[in-house]
Amino acid sequence: MPVVNMHTRTPIAAINDFVVKFANVNGSGSASANELFARAILRMGVPVSPRNIFPSNIQGLPTWFEVRVTEKGYLGRRGGVDMMVAMNPQTWAQDLKEIEAGGYLLYDSTRPMPASAFRDDITVIGIPLTAICNATYADVRQRQLFKNIICLGVLSWLFEIEPKEIERLFSEQYKGKEALLASNVKALNLGRDYARDNVATGTCHLKVRRADAVGDMIFVEGNSAAALGCVYGGATVCAWYPITPSTSVVEAFQSYCKKLRHDPETGEARYAIVQAEDELASIGMVIGAAWNGARAFTATSGPGISLMTEFIGLAYFAEIPAVLINVQRGGPSTGMPTRTQQADLLSCAYASNGDTKHVLLFPEDPKECFDFSAAALDLADRLQTPIFVMTDLDIGMNYRLCKPFEWDENRSLDRGKVMTAEDLDAGKTFGRYLDVDGDGIPYRTFPGTHATKGSYFTRGTSKNRMAGYSEAGPDYVENMERLLKKFETAKTYAPAPIAHLAPSPSRCGVLYFGSTAPAMAEALDNLAEADAPLDAMRIRAFPFADSVAEFIANHEQVFVVEQNRDGQLRSMLINEIGVDPAKIIAVLHFDGTPITARFIVKAISTHLGKTDAATKTLVHS
Repeated sequence: MPVVNMHTRTPIAAINDFVVKFANVNGSGSASANELFARAILRMGVPVSPRNIFPSNIQGLPTWFEVRVTEKGYLGRRGGVDMMVAMNPQTWAQDLKEIEAGGYLLYDSTRPMPASAFRDDITVIGIPLTAICNATYADVRQRQLFKNIICLGVLSWLFEIEPKEIERLFSEQYKGKEALLASNVKALNLGRDYARDNVATGTCHLKVRRADAVGDMIFVEGNSAAALGCVYGGATVCAWYPITPSTSVVEAFQSYCKKLRHDPETGEARYAIVQAEDELASIGMVIGAAWNGARAFTATSGPGISLMTEFIGLAYFAEIPAVLINVQRGGPSTGMPTRTQQADLLSCAYASNGDTKHVLLFPEDPKECFDFSAAALDLADRLQTPIFVMTDLDIGMNYRLCKPFEWDENRSLDRGKVMTAEDLDAGKTFGRYLDVDGDGIPYRTFPGTHATKGSYFTRGTSKNRMAGYSEAGPDYVENMERLLKKFETAKTYAPAPIAHLAPSPSRCGVLYFGSTAPAMAEALDNLAEADAPLDAMRIRAFPFADSVAEFIANHEQVFVVEQNRDGQLRSMLINEIGVDPAKIIAVLHFDGTPITARFIVKAISTHLGKTDAATKTLVHS
């Protein structure tokens, strides 16, 4: 029997509002089929949010692919699974536990399994996928690859996904390769036909209905968006060393440059991309290029930041622009290379020895990856300092719906305070570390600006305002205080925080940033429905704007939601603003998977004493 219906719990019924999770092994080719599942639903006008949770090996270890479907447009992880497509015996027990009561299990029933292997409160749908493949295909590799497409066909039948949308995706993917197109359509129909003939109508009550809830949003990865932002922001030099999960930033940058950065007449490349021998060399090249006047960046992750720290300190103290796109992953050390975290805040904010503070930008989605990467290049020049774009694996390597990118064609690159040959000839005083305007930012010159004027010695050691070597205490103090003033000035240029007031007055607030935003949006709605409304503020940059301190002051308690063990944002708020630590409550998630709305609701509602009410709003009735 392909289907076993369990009746101890009413099956979950939902239209355009469910979570499907695929459990497989790395290297099986399942991810591309799972992505087709998500994209087909998206083509039907229903928002989706897919997440690939994969191991750091080539093949054989467990991998999961989770697809959130919701017409309401929530793009974060909800928590819980309504249907588990379980294809990995290694993780069977674990996968079974994640299914909601009343949920569904789809599995390969080629080999019979005892009743004890299942739960009696879910609907079990067994499809002999391997047997179908063995009967249809002789080639072993074809059997594996088309097994995923056959499974996709079964799901399209169960969820009533329009097959024409999947076939359209096939035609786009295999344009000019008609043989591959035909074979994939055949495998899809094998799955649909088997499900039609062998699964009773009404077995699955999760359905997809065509909607118009996507609008003009685009579907893109954060790493690609950041790379395109660098192109539009005027970057001409990229130096890097491969590291998960940031490598695709540079690969995308290279792809975009090939299209957009070649002279149309000569074909000459107007950019340089260098794969260095290590992270130290890559940041050194970026700093050297920026010192010479180029706009330069590197893309890396936490271990790379650790290795770059000495050079980062040089750029800070010598006041050389640089942009670092840090796609954060699990740490410390090698940590979890293919898992996500927000755990590099302290290592980046205070990178280098001595008193050092760096500007950090916190994008929430691919659109802000695009916006902030372009803005970071302006900020680096304006402030003459390293700028960190703090994205992470969840944003960087997963496709996400977001607003379309926008660019003002009249926008000019902000090169900051650059003294020209004309300025020097006009008699303007040039002191490389002289604060002329009172904002802490000195003027600089590019190499070769003038034959006799405007030159200086770039020092990583202490110096006076004219760039002369000095270990005099007053000179050092003056320079360090000016750097602090410049950091304060950065508040006026960095992206401002965004506040969301609760629908009714709230004595409590919540601060969050980056990739926590999608889950937070849903959590805030559910807390409000459970009579626990919270004012919220999304922090988008460090240094913290004055409005962050005001937000904290205006609430009795403030939750700080972040994805690391030590509450790094909370520590920075206490350190920089000087608030009472007892007033700030940490909500910490750090298992390497993206935070869920349920996790946030449970943590906050438990503290507020509203656990039952808040939890009920997130569970299917």
